[in-house]
Amino acid sequence: MPLSTLTPQPVWNWFAQLCAIPHPSKQEEAIATHIVSWAQNKGLSVTRDTVGNVIIKKPATPGYENRKGVIMQAHLDMVPQKNNDTEHDFATDPIKPYIDGDWVTAQGTTLGADNGIGLCATLAVLEDDSIEHGPLEALFTVDEEAGMTGAFGLEPGYFDGEILLNTDSEDEGEVYMGCAGGVDANIRFSLTHDQAPQEHKAFALVVEGLKGGHSGVDIHLGRGNANKVLTRALFELANSFDLRIASIDGGSLRNALPREASAEILVPNAQVAAFKEALSELTATFKQELSAVEPDLAIFLDPSEAIEQVFDMNLQKRLLASLYACPHGVFRMSDEIDGVVETSNNLGVIQTRNGEVYIQCLIRSLMDSRRSDAQNSIASVFELAGASVEFSGAYPGWQPDTSSQIMGVVRETYNELFGEVPKIMVIHAGLECGLFKDAYPNWDMVSYGPTIRFPHSPDEKVLIATVERFWQLTLAILKNIPIKSA
Repeated sequence: MPLSTLTPQPVWNWFAQLCAIPHPSKQEEAIATHIVSWAQNKGLSVTRDTVGNVIIKKPATPGYENRKGVIMQAHLDMVPQKNNDTEHDFATDPIKPYIDGDWVTAQGTTLGADNGIGLCATLAVLEDDSIEHGPLEALFTVDEEAGMTGAFGLEPGYFDGEILLNTDSEDEGEVYMGCAGGVDANIRFSLTHDQAPQEHKAFALVVEGLKGGHSGVDIHLGRGNANKVLTRALFELANSFDLRIASIDGGSLRNALPREASAEILVPNAQVAAFKEALSELTATFKQELSAVEPDLAIFLDPSEAIEQVFDMNLQKRLLASLYACPHGVFRMSDEIDGVVETSNNLGVIQTRNGEVYIQCLIRSLMDSRRSDAQNSIASVFELAGASVEFSGAYPGWQPDTSSQIMGVVRETYNELFGEVPKIMVIHAGLECGLFKDAYPNWDMVSYGPTIRFPHSPDEKVLIATVERFWQLTLAILKNIPIKSA
């Protein structure tokens, strides 16, 4: 059944187009060009700013010229994640969406509903001249998922509107008025090697089958982190066996919970049988510990090609100790907002490459001081182990504004439409809104969206019925935007 059979049809038609055009982070040019060409053909005002964001303007419908100007905002890029057994090149291959009961998902890859549904809803509003709205602008940012480049590079002077509708939230019925800030930790161990010892057998030690997910909104769910599972196994096994390591690799994005990880290792021939038995016992322990949240966890050995070099023993000990000690997960829950994570860390990436072991974490916090504390904690762990640590891409949180006029409009509109009051929330994730305040400090902002599950993982899916509610809410909000002050 094609997406065109779903409602609201204008949104799903655009989403089918979006899926057909590759748009992973940092490779959004094709979709940006497609949108610019479409807007020009429709006669809309369209421009690209200095960092590549797409900006489109549409005049108010007759009778709405006196309303406050609105900016609808979404990001152009998607997180490129796939299962190991899926053949897919995100730079060239289309996403293959399909309807699975009440949901839309994709074949073996991320779907891109984050933030593709919001992007497509905005395009659908721009396309339909029968929709009632005041002066309307659209902001489509680049590289949100990998570095918020578009939000960082946004400059004053492009927009006239006073209200921003961010469409990048993932729970219908929840409206967001604040978010966490974050920073990347970039950690490097210089590689030093020994010749591989003789009379050893080579294996790949593999961890897979974990759910993964968003390193912000899913961090409190207690899911397994493949990097942590792997390094804990290696640490414990290295204490009992003459294990040597040639490489460690796990995860691919600092903002996705790692689902898979592996290490190339050598085990003395005489210890192979005992090693396998010990690994089996460890696997049973991990499965028991994570049984409630990771029922498909798998840990196994595969025979490997001959290995010529291994980490020298000093590096191996320092690396394993620091990875084992590196904190992952929730540091602290918010004291002010019930049920919201205040501070967390995701040990997202480990790569053996180009003469180094590279490790990347993403630290998030609602409080800048707590974020700084977490940075110092993580830096201390790795610097004690002889690694270099740099922090980059820091972005501020979005502080809630309890006097927000648009929040009141959204709350009342939602209640009128659906007979219930939405939950007003703060999200433990990096929305672009906090960065927009640098260039447009007076914007009154709110974030909302349809229900998306397992974003940033190949299990990503969007609940069809909530896309309809999201669309209805968007149209009603635009109609209810207040009149400009005299």
